[in-house]
This record gives sequence, C-alpha cells and structure tokens, in this order.
Amino acid sequence: MVTRQDGLSAPELADWKASLAQLAAEFDADGLARLDAVAQWRLDGQASAIAWPDALGIAMLVAGLHLDADCVAAVLLLGCDTRDAPLPAEAVVLAQGVERLQDIGGLLAGERRDRRDAQGQAENLRQMLLAMVSDIRVVLIKLAERLHALRRAIQSNDAALQRQLALEMQGLFAPLANRLGVWQIKWEMEDLAFRILDAANYQRIARLLDEKRLDRERYITAVVERLRAELDAAGIRAQVTGRPKHIVSIINKMNRKHLDFEQIYDIRAVRILVDEVRDCYAALGLVHHLWQPIAGEFDDYIAHPKSNDYRSLHTGVVGPESKALEVQIRTHEMHHHAELGVAAHWRYKEGGKSDALVERIAWLRTILSWKDEVAGQNELAGLLRNELFQDRIYVLTPQGRVIDLEAGASPVDFAYHVHTDLGHRCRGAKVDGAIVPLNTPLRNGQRVEILAVRQGGPSRDWLNPALGYLASPRARAKVRHWFRAEYFAEHVAAGRDVLEREQRRTRLTDVSHEKLAARLGHARVEDMLAALGRGEIGPQVLADAMRALSQPISPLRDTTKNRPQPVAVTQSVLIEGVAGLPVVLARCCNPAPPAGIVAYATLGRGMTVHRRTCANMLRVDAGRQDRLLAASWSGETQLAPAEILVEAFDRQGLLRDVSALLTREKVFVVRVNTESSGDLAEMHFQVHAHRSLERVLEKIRNLPDVLQAVRLS
Repeated sequence: MVTRQDGLSAPELADWKASLAQLAAEFDADGLARLDAVAQWRLDGQASAIAWPDALGIAMLVAGLHLDADCVAAVLLLGCDTRDAPLPAEAVVLAQGVERLQDIGGLLAGERRDRRDAQGQAENLRQMLLAMVSDIRVVLIKLAERLHALRRAIQSNDAALQRQLALEMQGLFAPLANRLGVWQIKWEMEDLAFRILDAANYQRIARLLDEKRLDRERYITAVVERLRAELDAAGIRAQVTGRPKHIVSIINKMNRKHLDFEQIYDIRAVRILVDEVRDCYAALGLVHHLWQPIAGEFDDYIAHPKSNDYRSLHTGVVGPESKALEVQIRTHEMHHHAELGVAAHWRYKEGGKSDALVERIAWLRTILSWKDEVAGQNELAGLLRNELFQDRIYVLTPQGRVIDLEAGASPVDFAYHVHTDLGHRCRGAKVDGAIVPLNTPLRNGQRVEILAVRQGGPSRDWLNPALGYLASPRARAKVRHWFRAEYFAEHVAAGRDVLEREQRRTRLTDVSHEKLAARLGHARVEDMLAALGRGEIGPQVLADAMRALSQPISPLRDTTKNRPQPVAVTQSVLIEGVAGLPVVLARCCNPAPPAGIVAYATLGRGMTVHRRTCANMLRVDAGRQDRLLAASWSGETQLAPAEILVEAFDRQGLLRDVSALLTREKVFVVRVNTESSGDLAEMHFQVHAHRSLERVLEKIRNLPDVLQAVRLS
C-alpha cells in the first residue's frame, strides 16, 4: 500500500483499524469486511473534501456510539464521489443522507448563506427532514461530525469559525442530541460551546472546580467506600462511582436557582448502577436511611422519564461532614441508554428496531406531517425549533398509553394529539376521574379521558391564547384549518362575487380563471375564490393580475357600454351616505383642510361644504337639521362603498377601538351594524373604498381579541 499525500501510511491505517475493532467488538465478519473495503478504496487514492485525520476522528466518535460497521464506513465516504464505485450500498446511502444535512444549521437559523430562492430553501428543509425520518443513523453520524468539527475549531485560531460552530451547537445540535438521548455527545457539545461563547464564566467555574478537586476526590472516595459496604451488606449488587462534572449543568443550575457556586450540592455526586429496577428503589431507601434527604431534591425519572426517554433516580442528601451530596441511581441498561440514547437501541445484528427507536422516528415523522398543516416553510422551521426546545409532560390515556405533550398542554391538546376528529368533538374532560375545565394545564402522570359529542366542531375560544385552551402549535393549526374548511363554501361564493364585480369594472372578462388562480399562487380556482372571499387578495392585486393576463375588451365589442358603472371621483371631501352628487365649497367660510367640515344638502345644487364653526351652519333651524351630513377631508381616489366584516371576542370598548383605527387611517364609515352571540361579536362596516384597505384590515386583525377582519365586497 502506498502512503497518502496527507501523511497517513498503511501501518497507521492498520493501527487505527485495530483500535476501531477494539471499540466495536460486536462487528461481525461481514461488517468488518465492508468497512475494510471502504477504507481500502479511500486509501487507494480516492479524493475527498474531508482529510483522513478528520474522517478517522469522526469515525472513532461514531464507533464510540456503538453503531454498526456501515455507519463507520459511511464516515469514510463523506466528501467522496461514490458514483459507480464498487462500495457497500448501505454505507453509500448513509453518507449521502449526512451530506444532505450540510446546510441544516443555516436553514434553521434563518440564514441565507447561498441566497438561493425560497423554493430551494424549502426543498433543502424537506430533504433534511426526510433524511432524519428515513434512517436515524444519519442524524447520529451528523452529530458526531459536528462535534468533531467543534473540537478541531477550538484547536485553531479562527475565532469566527469557533463562534459560528458554537452557536450551531447551542441552537440546534446539542438540543437535538438531548432530544435523542445521546448524552455523551450532548454534554461535550454544551461544554465546548459555552467555553467559546462565555470564556470568562467558563474559566471561573473550571478554576473553582480545580481548586477544590483534591478535597472533593477525597470526600467522594470515602462516600463510595461507605456505599459499597452498605449495599453489599444489604445484598444489593451494585457498581458505585463518582459522577463526572459538566460545567454547563453547574452554571445552568446556578442561574436557574440563583445560587452561588458554594451552594451547588451536585459538585459532589456519586452514581449507583444496579441490575434490576427494584434494586434502584432498594438502594434509594438505603441512601435515605444513611443520610437525611434534602427537601425538594428528589426526582423519579424512572416512573416519569424525560422527553428523551432518560430514566434514573436523582436524590440530594446531607452527606458526611454535613455536606450536600447528589446520588444518581439507575440500572446498567438505563445508564447505557443515558449515554447513547437512540444509538443504544440500534440492533444492527438482527436488523430490527427497538420500541425506543420507533418512538424517536415517530417523533420525527410527526414534525414532517406538519408541513401540510402550516402556512409555509418558515413556520415549519419554527415548529421544529419549538419541538426541540419544548419541555415535555407525559400523561396517560384511559387504556394506559403514554402521551407525550408540551408543558402547559390542556385536555384539548391531548384530544388533538390522540386524533384530530376527537379534538374537534371534545366538549369535556376527566383528569384522574374528576371532571375539569378544558383549559386546565395537565401534569406528569395524570390519566386523561375526553368527553366528546357525536358530531360538532371546535370553539373559537380555543384560538384565544389568553384563555389557555391550546398550548400546541399543531393543535392550533388544526382548529384554524377546521374553521377555514367550515366556511369554505361561503368564502368561495363571496370571492366569485368579488371576481365578477372586478371583471365588470375593469372590463377584463376574457381572463381564464385557471390561469388567474395559478398567477395568484393557487392550485385550484376554488382556492383562489376562497382567498378573495376571505379578503386575503385585495382588489388591486386582483386587477393587476388580470391586466397581466389579458387586454381590455375593445369598445367595438363592449356589451357593457350602456350599463351604469361604479363612478370614481377624485375629490377632497367625503360625505356620509352620499355619492355622485356635485360638491362645492362654501364661499362664506372658505373651508380648507384640516378644519372640521359639515355638508349641507341644497335644493337642486348638490352638496355645499362648510366649516363646522361656520356661522350660517350654527344658525340652521331645527326644521332643516336633517340636511346636515357628516363630512371629512380626503385626498384619496374613492370607489363604490365596500363592506368589511370584523369577528372578535366581545368585550367592552371593542367597537370604539375598531372605529378609532378606521378614523386614524382615514377610512370613512358610512354605516355599521353589530351582532353579538355569546362571547363572539360580528361587526359589519360599510366604508368608502380605500387604496390601503388591505393594510388597514391587517391592522384591525392585530387588535386585541380580534379573530379576523375581511373584505366582503
């Protein structure tokens, strides 16, 4: 064998393979043969974007996760052109999956490094999720690759690269490793990232730990010997060791509990590993018999596992010398899972997948399914970030099935998680056998039963964040989708009226509805009409799209020439309830903006506009008061009146807030009609059409308690 240009000789490769075989002793002969074939292929001169030392470093991490030989072989193929190469197919597929995740950090951080268009960004995001779902080993290899990159960056002097990688670790990869339970990678990622991003604080804690290291080691040795003797005397087979200290966990606890370093009890900690679950609780009883428990410092993660399936008993006690001591108790299997997470359950020899792995893949598939329930890929990326960071709770169905929900979830969230139709029909709930309000926050371990009607739909109250009915973005999206579908036919009918009216006004009646829908970004004509009916497409946007697709009808073929058309009049005065009459400014008071004005209906001469303070208007007798009409200044070009609908949760001052906004935006209100049904209010405003009406509607939607604001005509 020849020596590679990067300095790796055949003997060095042999030494590395021997070390690898030691770490991965469970590889069978076939697996080792596939790994050897890939290593030899690269050694024989195949170019790669990843140098041999880096590839070997990543491979050692992957082997440390006890993944199979194909995963280690896939690492050696990263950055290589594997087309038409005689290589193991599974290793090639895994390597391609890892490379598809190349831009995952940038996509989720909202960066646009390559400035590709939105469609390209969305496609990359879909590829990322599909790679996760198709084979979880791809994600584990990616985590190892990122950790190795961070290790190498720390050895370099490139501060910008160090910060970029540290932010990616904090923002995505460490939470992802935590979510998958791969703690041996999670802790190192967090500690290295913190060392870069907050070097002063990191060094301070490291120095404090080092200063007390000898005393702490002496203390832990004495505690370990005492525990071993007591466990042996009780007939409990156990392995007792000191627990390694992670600086980020110490700093997080100091910040979370507002404690000084000296007040952190788990800088002195031991771990007890036993054979059976029952031995965990027996050991716990022994520890509490030896030393006094610290109130509020006991967690049973065996009965109630963490979101990444982490299981263990944690307790704090007042140990020897009256010093606080943390004790973790778990089985060997639990410890194996705590260190490796999903990787601990990859049974490559049998080719099967454990229940824990199936649950992790199901979680990733759930995220993928959301793409059909949210408005766009930016929202999908947001949901993914939320899912990575959300605290979780675990509740039970009446049949004993464990349901994983966001912290703060309600019975309505639970119902939608079980089945969308159950969520729609949910009318009540029992928690641990007692009926509770639907906005009751659920807690770990509770048994939830949903009371549902045979037919029905959700309540609009559920969409009000202040009422606390829904904590899950996914459940909220399902409720919105139901309301959209429920009123779809009405919106289509309203949208058809809008389209026909705009076609008559612009005389663009030859436009293909299918082409118009496509230009406006809708796959079906009905979807475009519904968007028009909901006011999501403004009349100006519609008219511009029609003009782009057609030329106005020739006057020789104009069949609407003699029909009355909506009159557009450029004038400076708006008069309540009046359109189309001549308007003149009174000479007696010479009204001009911004003075307040009033209109007076004269006999045979239209409307005369006066100042409100005009002496002639102040002297109008009671018999002619009905000729006075409200008026205001406007420089806008006005069209026929428009009708808008505002739906909101009813409250005091709601009409005042909407009316005040319309006044500020110079939208002249002709008529208003309000209806109230229970907690909901509907307000129909007839206003003069306004060039910025769509922008005004968006501002109304942002008012407190407003559910929707749309243009109906």
